[in-house]
Order: sequence, then C-alpha cells, then structure tokens
Amino acid sequence: MTNIKPILFRDKKNVAPLPYRNVSNQPYDGEMSEEKILLHLMGREAYRRTEFIILHNDSEERAVCAVLTEDKIPLFSPIVHTEVLALPDSCSYIHDPETDCANPSALADLAYRKEIGPNGTLVVQGMYDHYNFIHNPDPLVIRVVEIAPPEPPKLYGLVKHVLSYADLPPIRVELERIEIFELCQGESPNSYLVPCRSGGLEDLNAPVHYLDERPHKRQDWTLIGCERSLQFHRHYYGDEPPTIEMCPRKIAGARKELTLLKCCLLEFHQEREENVLTVPWGSDLKMVETALQDLAKEVEHV
Repeated sequence: MTNIKPILFRDKKNVAPLPYRNVSNQPYDGEMSEEKILLHLMGREAYRRTEFIILHNDSEERAVCAVLTEDKIPLFSPIVHTEVLALPDSCSYIHDPETDCANPSALADLAYRKEIGPNGTLVVQGMYDHYNFIHNPDPLVIRVVEIAPPEPPKLYGLVKHVLSYADLPPIRVELERIEIFELCQGESPNSYLVPCRSGGLEDLNAPVHYLDERPHKRQDWTLIGCERSLQFHRHYYGDEPPTIEMCPRKIAGARKELTLLKCCLLEFHQEREENVLTVPWGSDLKMVETALQDLAKEVEHV
C-alpha cells in the first residue's frame, strides 16, 4: 500500500506533467460529469507510472484527471484517489505537431496563442503525436530588451533556444526591440562607426566603418555604440566621437516587470537590480540558462 497522500492539483498553476509518459490518453463513452468520471475511474486498474488521465469521447470532448494508485511496485494497481481537474467546459484540445509536449514553456506559449486563460486547461497532441496538457497556465513573463539588427535579436534568440530544452517552469518571453535604424533617424553624419560586422548595419544612410577592425585612419564619423565602444575609441584614437547610445541597459532603465538584457561592461558574471537582470554581451547558452533560473526562482509549477 502507498503512504503517499493525494496531491491536489485542481487549483495549482502551471500543471504540465513531466515526464509526459505519466499521462494516459483514454477513450471514454460515459457522461462527462465529475460524478460519472469518478465512478468510472475509482477502483479501475492503472499502470504504475500513470498519474494523470485524459478522457476523450466521440464528440471530441475531453476531461483531465489526476489519479493515485494503491501501489507503485506492481505493473498495474487499483486507482484509490481521483481528482477531476477539468471538464469539457474548461478543457480545450489542439493537435499541433510543432509543439514539444515535454516542454512546459512550449505548452504555455501554445495556450497563450490559443487564448487559454489562467483558469483553463489545454490538452495537446504534439510532436511525435504524443499527448500532454497544461492546466491553469500562468507562465512567468520575461521581457527581453535587445537591439536589432541582427535578426532575430541575439539575446532573444538565445533565450528561445534555452527554453526549448532547459528544465525551467513555464516562461513566456516578450521581445522589446531597440531598432538601431530608428536610433539613427534624424542623423546625417559623414559616416558611421559600429562595433563589428555582425550587426547587419550595412544599409545605414552613410558609409559604415567597423571598430573591431581598427580603421587605420580616423574619420569624421558618428559612433553607434556604448561605453565599451567609447573606451576602445579613446584607446585607438585618443578622443570621443559623437555617439548614438545603443546599450540596452541604459536605454531600458529601471523596470517593474521582470526584464533580461545584456551589457558589454559585464564579461563573466550577471548582475541583478530588483527586476532587471543583466548578462554579458557575449553570453552563451549556459549563461542565459543561469539567468532564467535566477528570474524563475519563485515560480510554482508542477
């Protein structure tokens, strides 16, 4: 006999079971009411790994239940506790082969796009035709402030990549773009000096030079850069040119919402000031994962 007390999931946020092999998708031809579902499941045997059951009928209605079996040792054991999490009036279904059912952030993003609110449930038949669900989706929202070009903005791209594999609670990312071409509106310099060739800034309205190539001759240029760029320029040429500030940290300022951005004055560590977390300009995936873990510390998820 198990001594595990039943865990109540109905009112929990962000219930997205992992591994999703613990979720069983089963046909059901009875009445889609809590009373009838409880009668159907209680005492019925279940595989020892099954913790949640999705019931579906010929009318494409679905209900989601949490179950507890009597014993986890035998291959099958009777269900001794059932909690109905969602009935058809609050449970939606979607077949989306692009969604990874093992990724809580992907499930939360799909729920957001399908306008499933924080009191709803979304059953997903996703990648490889595997099933999972997210119940009461209420993901952590993180604003990424980043310059563009390049496209996609680098830090935003790194965050999306990390969310595709990292062990994190459901997170939804909002991109706040700092458009360099907009920063340059109204400017008419003889030429521009930009930090490097990777920025995709060849189409500015004046010739472009690249600071990391250390142009031999000092030109009458306007620098698109930040404090680190100015430090390089002072070292190379002994002065400071007119400058268009492009540092996300300076442009973003203090924020109420959780915000992730980068600054090239940081090289190997991250800094957090209340809701704003700053990572180095050259952050790799591991640094970004650490930053997201920091921002997500207090999020409850299942």
